[in-house]
Amino acid sequence: MIKLNDYLYSGDTVLKILYKYIDDLRESARETHNQIDLMHCNFLIQITELLEHNDFLTSQSQRIRDFYKYMANEYPYLAFTFKGRIKSLIRAEEKFNGYIVEYIYNYYKEHGMYPSVLELKNKLNCFRDLIAYRIVISMPTCHLKRGQDRETEEMKYLYEIANHLPEFLEERGFSAELSGITGGKISSRLRPSVGPYYRDYITNASPYGYQSLHITFYDSSARCYIEVQLRTKGMDDYAEIGPANHLGYEKRQENERARRSAIPVGECVYFDEAYERGLLLQQLELAKLDVNMFSAVDNSLINDGCGLYRGRLILPYEHLSRFQNDLID
Repeated sequence: MIKLNDYLYSGDTVLKILYKYIDDLRESARETHNQIDLMHCNFLIQITELLEHNDFLTSQSQRIRDFYKYMANEYPYLAFTFKGRIKSLIRAEEKFNGYIVEYIYNYYKEHGMYPSVLELKNKLNCFRDLIAYRIVISMPTCHLKRGQDRETEEMKYLYEIANHLPEFLEERGFSAELSGITGGKISSRLRPSVGPYYRDYITNASPYGYQSLHITFYDSSARCYIEVQLRTKGMDDYAEIGPANHLGYEKRQENERARRSAIPVGECVYFDEAYERGLLLQQLELAKLDVNMFSAVDNSLINDGCGLYRGRLILPYEHLSRFQNDLID
């Protein structure tokens, strides 16, 4: 079985690793007539193209920056950051294989049989977050009026900003995509005209406490999808360094062990290969990897200059709020 782990110890660049991995995976897929591995190659080619031909990101980030300037003008008393990144190679590989494992397991559990190749391919044609931007807002204490609660004020502004974002970006060549979520609640703070486009993980919080607003756009200029996430600073802390991060990881581990136990080894090659690839990536000792522009002391102390593990940074903008009187001019 061809797997990414085998290419992470040669000192090559991330692009060279991708070229080799894609070529070997494609050759193996042709020999074994594995259509999912061929689709896997196409997925990896998307990442390669983002890393190779990223001039379009200059235009894209400038149009995103227009919304940053709008917010700085409309909400001078808020502090906020805009960050953008291309999904890391390891995270993208984990996600692709994780989707296969999850879909086959759920299908088998419901139907007592495995999905067809066509059904599985349709499921895998859904990646919209290889490029993602995150807006994180915070209300500085110095701008809170007597009796105001920070969390309440931040939540009010977060949904207000979310209501303005789709129309603003659509005027600049982005088209909002319907969320496709059925059965979830839509917050009354989202306008009816924009609510169907958001995945509201605040109103529909995850079991381990993750909260955020997510929306997907198609950038007609760059001809690619992007995801935009909106959070308060508290939500961001909880997701990045708090219980949501750790508990989410533990929950995923538990779910994957349960899925492996439910699917007999050898019955579904697509499940077996995806499960093994994902498991091996989770077991990586980052300090032992030899990838150009990447180094790590352990799995926590990491210097990633190539987007292997933490993603390639596109833009960092920060508005630290105007320090002024209670009167906002």
